[in-house]
Amino acid sequence: MNIINVIGRKFDTFSLRLRLTIGIAVLSALGNAGIAFWTSWKMQQLLINSHKQNIENLTVRFPQDVELYSEMMPPEVGLQKAVNNLTTKNIFLWIKSPEEKFLAKSITSDNLSNARLSELMSIAEMPIRPQVHQINQSYFVLYSNILSVRGKVLGKLFVVQDITREQTMFLAIVNSLKIASFLIVTVISVAIAFYVRRSLQPLCDLSQKTAVLSVVDLSKAKLSLDHAPSEVRELAQTFNMMLSRLSQSWEQEREFVSNVSHELRTPLTIVYGYLQSVLRRQDNLTEVQQEALETAALEAKRTIHLLEDLLDLARADSGHLHFNFRYFLLNDLLLELAEMSEKYSGREIKSLVNTEPLEVKADYNRLKQVLLNLIDNAVKYSEANTPIFLKANQQEQEVIIEVCDQGYGIPLQHQSRIFERFYRIDESRNQATGGTGLGLSIVKTLVEGMGGKVSVRSRLGEGSIFTVILPVK
Repeated sequence: MNIINVIGRKFDTFSLRLRLTIGIAVLSALGNAGIAFWTSWKMQQLLINSHKQNIENLTVRFPQDVELYSEMMPPEVGLQKAVNNLTTKNIFLWIKSPEEKFLAKSITSDNLSNARLSELMSIAEMPIRPQVHQINQSYFVLYSNILSVRGKVLGKLFVVQDITREQTMFLAIVNSLKIASFLIVTVISVAIAFYVRRSLQPLCDLSQKTAVLSVVDLSKAKLSLDHAPSEVRELAQTFNMMLSRLSQSWEQEREFVSNVSHELRTPLTIVYGYLQSVLRRQDNLTEVQQEALETAALEAKRTIHLLEDLLDLARADSGHLHFNFRYFLLNDLLLELAEMSEKYSGREIKSLVNTEPLEVKADYNRLKQVLLNLIDNAVKYSEANTPIFLKANQQEQEVIIEVCDQGYGIPLQHQSRIFERFYRIDESRNQATGGTGLGLSIVKTLVEGMGGKVSVRSRLGEGSIFTVILPVK
């Protein structure tokens, strides 16, 4: 099973390369097999027909020889003399009278025993034209005809020719032709495979180049395949035009998001401030009015946070997201975050950090924002009676920070996409918790901006572990 899996990974059964190779190889095999079959059949026909023609000529000549010898000697002696004259190592003749008595026959040799001759004589009673018969491993051409001399019927002439040697040589040639055809098809298939692979290599190069493209590279990306076929070069040019249009669309979208976020944040902040001011003077508010104002203030605050996240992402996309790197002790930051988050969320949050100091060079506020987002995410998606753990340790030149919960867990098919913008695993759950789908995207952007990386490991019903890895220096 493992071998099949390895072969399946190595050979894509749906690839154009494999299909072209198999298709051309099959056509070559069919064509070569057709030529070999036709050649074998034609050679067989020529060989058999030559023997048949030889037998027919012999039967035409035999009455003439009998007539010639009968003029010089008694008829019985002349008949035997004609038989002996035409008998060779592989050709045998015999004559039967109408009363089924032998009038003359060839002297048998080692090539044709009396038993074999009797068997051939019984077969030869039927053919009216030369026919080929196989007996065991031997091949014979058989023919019988009425023997008539000077208008008088003497009996029936039987002729047999042993063609075993020629047929064996022919079969050996056919077998050699089969082996040669197989080798030719194999060589052609290998050559075709290499040729197809080389012909499709520009497409593979195009695929590899496009696979590593990111949003940042769109404006500078340009695919160039100078030595590729004209069709592939045209495809690369079309792809370059598409990349250019995508880059323009991305720039317009980014500018739009940045401008809208910037324009909306200020008035919403003012509205939120007024709402908070009115709520602080709630003596003259009814219960319904107070509830409505609190809802409006909460939504305004959530929208302000969303706009701030969008602005951070827009700055990161444009390269204007600045970091203030400095050295600080990670131990102190994690203790501060554990106390602050525990007080704010009412949850048990434990900081499990080694006693040895962990010094890291990063942006203190940005890293604090990252960990707060991860802690807030763990609080939202775990039960209230379960603790949340903050862990940190150093391995060689990296500091590893883990935020662990015992919550619902993340399905495996979603784990590779949860850091995408606006990606939500469960839409209803995110709406209930107030999520915007940007928190983990902000985390990934900030961590990568500080030269680190973030990942997740999770199992359904057991919880999730978000890991942030930062360089020590």
